[in-house]
Amino acid sequence: MGFSVQLRESTAATWDAAVGHRFVDELWYGSLDRGVLRHYLEQDLQFVDSFLALLGAAVATADRPGPRVRLARQLGLVAGPENDYFERSLGELDGNTEPERTAPTVGFVDLMDSARDAGYAETLAVLVVAEWLYLDWATRPGATTPDDRISREWIELHRGVEFEEWVAFLRDELDRAADRLDTAQRERVAALFVRAVDLELAFFDAAYPG
Repeated sequence: MGFSVQLRESTAATWDAAVGHRFVDELWYGSLDRGVLRHYLEQDLQFVDSFLALLGAAVATADRPGPRVRLARQLGLVAGPENDYFERSLGELDGNTEPERTAPTVGFVDLMDSARDAGYAETLAVLVVAEWLYLDWATRPGATTPDDRISREWIELHRGVEFEEWVAFLRDELDRAADRLDTAQRERVAALFVRAVDLELAFFDAAYPG
């Protein structure tokens, strides 16, 4: 069993609670309150700069040319289509691009910043959670995506063959990097993974102010 699967199984209760969260259900059903969606996207936008820096750190610390190129390509996608999505969607929702950050948002930004300075495996641990958990909730075989453009596009950004291949690549890289770590280092990486999963659930909870 690979290290990434071990970590996923160790966080199963929290992970599954995030994937099956009320926010996710309402997003898929097209019944999400516009104020909730606006608040969620305002907060999620606050991750983009730190996420780009985290990907940049992975590019810099990758130990092989192939993974470095793959990571660099993804960096461009996040800086392009995903960043454009926020601009269009928050413009349509009259959103605030610099809102007061909620506690989970602050926590996740801090986590990405700390992982960025720690090393390749640590960086991958947070990236794997951020991408794999989103792939899980955005993949509902046979389900019809909502008519609402903002909700539908957010789902589409986090699923499909290319995104599945991206997540598989990250998991493979984490597994490979973990094979070179001693016990203490693996525990530090695992702690980052667990913290990221906890924050993902808290972030969905915080989408409903009050």
